[in-house]
Amino acid sequence: MNNFAYAQPRRLESLLALLSPTPGETEVLAGGTDLVGLLRERVLTPERVVNVCDVEELQGVHEVPEGGALALGAAMRLDELHEHSLLESYTALHQAICGLRSLQYQAQSTLGGELCRRPRCWYFRAGHGLLADGGRLIREGDNRYHAIFDNAGPAKFVSASRLAPALIALDARAVLVGPEPDYLSVIPLEELYQTPIDESQRETILQPNQVLAQILLPQADASAAVASAAYEVRHGEGPDDPLAAAAASLRIESGVVRQAKLVLGQVAPTPRVADTASRLLVGHAVDQLRAEAAGRAAVADATPLSRNEYKVQLAEVAATRAILKAAGLATGGFDE
Repeated sequence: MNNFAYAQPRRLESLLALLSPTPGETEVLAGGTDLVGLLRERVLTPERVVNVCDVEELQGVHEVPEGGALALGAAMRLDELHEHSLLESYTALHQAICGLRSLQYQAQSTLGGELCRRPRCWYFRAGHGLLADGGRLIREGDNRYHAIFDNAGPAKFVSASRLAPALIALDARAVLVGPEPDYLSVIPLEELYQTPIDESQRETILQPNQVLAQILLPQADASAAVASAAYEVRHGEGPDDPLAAAAASLRIESGVVRQAKLVLGQVAPTPRVADTASRLLVGHAVDQLRAEAAGRAAVADATPLSRNEYKVQLAEVAATRAILKAAGLATGGFDE
């Protein structure tokens, strides 16, 4: 690990003043579950590390009456989110957090840190760069766990966040702040992620002097009958990352789906919204056949690499079962 300066501000203004506009000079530390390993292996070599866990504006859950939303502070620990009374109705989020089997990880990891988790790609972690020589190392090497969608360019890693599919399915929005405290933008969470085309870019649109400050969730309306679920396909009960994942949100009226959103995870450089599959659900009651048809549609345009075609079937299974779980027709997927 290289030497670096360390700061632990308590206010957002102080935090932003410590962030360099130059990529790579400053790294943000939250729970440290991801960054510390990258520092130890010298994959990242910043001049300054800024701990955001004590920043007041990044804490807490509170209602935003004018927007009909709940604001979740990006520095909140995952176990705090899981236990918060205002979030009880967001089933997909609860199931996604429960999928992180390590209680220690839940107690240490933060919402913002998990959403901005760097890829688990072993070429990146071994110091070959995010794109691993323009994608050549992955294309010609061991790509068992890499992308099966949106992989025609140099980026072939998969988005590492376990919570992003669930939050995107729930129509979450991201609040970005910086470089000045009054410079604020609110975007759909799916727009936070990007597929980099060169090593100067990262997996999110966050600039070096910006921070993810909050996640906004639409407030649950009992009369709208919105149900959600998350499902992961993994090697087993261990802590390994999923091979494929999906989350679904369904608004059901009189037994018929009126609105649907299906999101795939661990299969592309960004969380993947499956629009075609979602449309197949609208106007119909959910049953096994309808869910299976939507699952097939979700993976119809997959482009697997030389060693990961098996992930296509796993993604189809994850999509199908997330839909069935949201409709109350299936269980499982590491949510107990």
